[in-house]
Amino acid sequence: MKRKTLVLLSAIIIIIFSCSKNEINNDTDNDGIENSIDNCLEIANPNQEDIDGDGIGDACDDLTDSDNDGIADDLDNCPQIANPNQEDTDGDGFGDTCDTTTSNKVPCINGFAGVYPCNDYDLLLHLDLDFFEASAGNDSWGWTDTITNKEYAIIGLNNGTAFVDISDTDNPVYLGKLATRTVNSSWRDMKVYNNHVFIVSEASNHGMQVFDLTKLRDTSNLPKTFTADAEFTAFGNAHNIVINEDSGYAYIVGSSLFSGGPAFININDPKNPNLEGGFSEGGYSHDAQVITYSGPDTDYTGQEILIGSNGERNGLNEVVVANVTDKRNPIKISNISYNLDAYTHQGWFTEDHRYFIVGDELDEYDGNVSKTRILIFDMLDLNNPVLLSEYYGPTEAIDHNGYIKGSTFYLANYRAGVRMHDISNIASGKMREIGFFDTFPNNNASSFNGVWNVYPFFKSGKILVSDIEKGLFIIKKQ
Repeated sequence: MKRKTLVLLSAIIIIIFSCSKNEINNDTDNDGIENSIDNCLEIANPNQEDIDGDGIGDACDDLTDSDNDGIADDLDNCPQIANPNQEDTDGDGFGDTCDTTTSNKVPCINGFAGVYPCNDYDLLLHLDLDFFEASAGNDSWGWTDTITNKEYAIIGLNNGTAFVDISDTDNPVYLGKLATRTVNSSWRDMKVYNNHVFIVSEASNHGMQVFDLTKLRDTSNLPKTFTADAEFTAFGNAHNIVINEDSGYAYIVGSSLFSGGPAFININDPKNPNLEGGFSEGGYSHDAQVITYSGPDTDYTGQEILIGSNGERNGLNEVVVANVTDKRNPIKISNISYNLDAYTHQGWFTEDHRYFIVGDELDEYDGNVSKTRILIFDMLDLNNPVLLSEYYGPTEAIDHNGYIKGSTFYLANYRAGVRMHDISNIASGKMREIGFFDTFPNNNASSFNGVWNVYPFFKSGKILVSDIEKGLFIIKKQ
């Protein structure tokens, strides 16, 4: 009997010990939560936090995904609301499903930014002509305020010139308009020097308006109706204006002065312009560029060189090079002609002043060529420039104004929109289209619609595009 009692007592002790041992083993991490209900068995998580509700406690959850969309919170552009494809239309870092900030941005996706065909360039802002109370757009330029670093778009309209603060394209500020000096016109052109914009037009008796852009810094009761700070009336209508910011001279072309050739206006004192001469030997000039020369032809280093695109309908079409350093005695250096010409329109030097890229506006329109044609001239010797090559674009659209920034040539290509070209291999006579934004999606025919001008010189990378029928576009490379 005593032996049976001892055996029974031993069995009870073993059972009790085993039960105690099992109870301890049921809470591996000793956080007071039994293994059977613990959401984090190996790591203490006494409050059972599980922020994403996936059944795995936060203390041991390698993937915290609060909205259960398969994207970890630290990578999720919308961590509290499911956004599994991470859509972010305006590219501001906040997913569409939780972005409360309105944006004007339309990214270029699968070849389109909304209705506009594109390649590698997003639409940041579009302001149509009704916004400006105008019926047609034309030329454009830009101004960066060096005091505030704000960027401004200046767009020519049939009835005046408008000013828009585009520093924040999600919140653009339309500051106002400077009305045409006389009558409306489809042609208006402007350039900026020393915080002033200088405006000419084909409008009868328009002359040149001078407007102090620093007035745009502090404005109220917008949009304002601005008035010019000065009016220069030594000529009536003019087609274009060119400014060499190094010298402080404006060059008026296509006016009644000097047979339509450039008139030299000293604008060092912007509100008191002064006519100092002109150049008639090259005949009518449609557009021009004037530089302080630093190219390979050392005979002209430091000289002020004008290169005019001198187009004549059913007449002489050529590029004319002149030394205009001495305003009382400008000297013609050379002239360049080419085949299949129709209307020499506009051109621009590469930044090293070695090559000049020029467009003939009417060769496509007249059927002389079947695709957009751009001419590349080698200016190694300014006295003997030569045609290096011709570039043909992918469409039949007419070329208009073109500008160079770095190794990119930006072309306002009317119905084909604005086209961007890599010219890093220009020494071999080659250009390569690398992007575009087409504001005229209907077609690319050889007609005068769509993009008039492109301004690519903002440090921010924003590109200003003026469209005849659709107003102002701001685009940017992706």
